[in-house]
Amino acid sequence: MSVFAIVLLAVAADVQVGSKKFTESVILGEIAAQVVRSEGVAATHRRELGGTRIVFEALRSGEIDAYVEYTGTLRAEIYAGKDARDDAALRMRLEEDGLVATRPLGFENTYALGLLADEAERLGVRRVSDLVAHPDLAFGFTNEFLDRGDGWPGLRARYALPQKNVRGLDHDLAYRALLSGDVLVTDLYTTDAEIREYALRTLEDDLRYFPAYEAIVLRRADLDPRAAAALERLEGTIGAEAMIAMNARAKVDGVPEARVASDFLRLSLGLETGAAEDSLAARLLARTLEHLALVGIALAASVAVGVPLGVLGSLRPALGAALLGVAGVVQTIPSLALLVLLIPLLGIGAMPAIAALFLYGLLPIVRGTLSGLWGIPRDLRDSARALGLEAGARLRLVEMPLASPSILAGVRTAAVISVGTATLGALIGAGGYGQPILTGIRLARTSLLVEGAVPAAALALAVERGLALLERRLVSRGLRLSSQGV
Repeated sequence: MSVFAIVLLAVAADVQVGSKKFTESVILGEIAAQVVRSEGVAATHRRELGGTRIVFEALRSGEIDAYVEYTGTLRAEIYAGKDARDDAALRMRLEEDGLVATRPLGFENTYALGLLADEAERLGVRRVSDLVAHPDLAFGFTNEFLDRGDGWPGLRARYALPQKNVRGLDHDLAYRALLSGDVLVTDLYTTDAEIREYALRTLEDDLRYFPAYEAIVLRRADLDPRAAAALERLEGTIGAEAMIAMNARAKVDGVPEARVASDFLRLSLGLETGAAEDSLAARLLARTLEHLALVGIALAASVAVGVPLGVLGSLRPALGAALLGVAGVVQTIPSLALLVLLIPLLGIGAMPAIAALFLYGLLPIVRGTLSGLWGIPRDLRDSARALGLEAGARLRLVEMPLASPSILAGVRTAAVISVGTATLGALIGAGGYGQPILTGIRLARTSLLVEGAVPAAALALAVERGLALLERRLVSRGLRLSSQGV
């Protein structure tokens, strides 16, 4: 049984609490998971699953059971074009999807535009409408904000903003771009700790474009009643100042989100959740097992499919060329795009990541198999025929051994590609070394980046070296030297 299957069995009965890829969502996900555990119900927090659409669809499909969302996002993004204008209408839309919302948690996290306070003073900008007089300003918005129903397209239309220099950025990187001067205006979450930390000015939404964004817990209607009751205990317990303070502890002070959540529940609700913090060794072991599972399963599937396809293609050159073309097209699809495309078919987590790695591994393996078989000299093939060997025997005893250096070279390439590309699986909840890298980017913490990047590089080297040693055992020295042109 694979590590991935073991993990699936271990968490199958748990309440699955999700969170989006920003610090506040991770903290609230921890709070929700811990308050559920306080009622004696097992709960797992699946951190940083991606943007709004990915997490909401995971909830609707049953891959997660609850997460914290914002009313404005539901009305303007999820149910855009549907009647969700008031609370009653929103509840109806949610019921249609088999979902239930708690009452507000007690704070709003509203979108706003912001810039450095000294720049705002220099430009004389206090309201969003003031930006009309500065068409040359460079804007840097989160990629989700650029396309949301309540984001940049509607904001630009409402205020008739003339700016053309608008780029997409990760939310956490946008603050660094502000400080460096690469962009002058970005979108903010009004409970972000960076607003105070970096002395930013939030611009008045004078035309009242942005709706109210009250934080609520969304859950499935069929959730364990004990877990549902636990989540309802959070209603009205988190004020805006408390949320800003928690964000600051995590982002500015570097306190782990699990401890931030635990401290909040102890002080606000009197709950002793005792959130445990894994040691570095425990985290590395867990991430290594997850990463090996992703790479191992995908690589095995790529070999099992790619080698037979290569053999089949070698017998029919037109088919071989077509296989290379199709595999090459797949290879050109950006990794993140392919992961997102696979989510409707396979959901979130390890399965779409494994499927993407499998597809990326096909090209080098198919190409290596075709190159090895097509490169066998004609006189060697004729000699095998002269010995009376049938086609199957020639393939097994002569052609595959001769092609093995090229095939193994393709497998080695596919393995190294898989180790590196698997880090992106963390964006959809697949875990692995990408998880600390993702968290390190979000928290601007180099130690976490190193915690993911260095082991990933070491694993790639180890896998490549291990396959090289395997080749030395499986392939004769003469064939290896011949494949290298010696």
